[in-house]
Amino acid sequence: MKRTKSERRALIEQTIRDNPFMTDQALSEMFNVSIQTIRLDRSQLKIPELRKRIKNVAEKQYENISALENQDIIGDIIELEPNQSARSILTITQKDVFTRKHIARGHVIFAQANSLCVAIVNHANVLTKESHIHFVHPVQLGELVKAHATVEYQGEKYYEMSVISYVEDTKVFEGLFKMYYISEDE
Repeated sequence: MKRTKSERRALIEQTIRDNPFMTDQALSEMFNVSIQTIRLDRSQLKIPELRKRIKNVAEKQYENISALENQDIIGDIIELEPNQSARSILTITQKDVFTRKHIARGHVIFAQANSLCVAIVNHANVLTKESHIHFVHPVQLGELVKAHATVEYQGEKYYEMSVISYVEDTKVFEGLFKMYYISEDE
């Protein structure tokens, strides 16, 4: 169905409001127009590019984190419910991959999951006690990893959490983390 420019722009604005992580490519396919048209529409609507939208959402979430400074978080936290759950995204860059095969280094994927678990716990001093992890599928240079952590159990001085990470619809990582916290007076 062909839409007018103003109808399309109104729908683009609503779509991005509902999902700020919508890519120009996805919008282009959704509205059956070129990526250049989407970029022009976003420009006219004063909607920043995806990277800036992600940063804006992440900055709002960082205010809720007790145990980490922004620079200590691996990935961008896009959703956080303290002591319950969180989500983050991480685009795999050249510094994150092995040189020859362009496959993400395992410690980068683990660090995204681990820092997400630390961020969930609403205490100033949070440490990883143990983890049981499984790298399900390799992650390639340029891919966007979406991690979701959920508190499964809260005991005295510790939390048990599960983390699952995806690239699009493919599970790439899963782990169980036991996080403990230290009170200020300890």
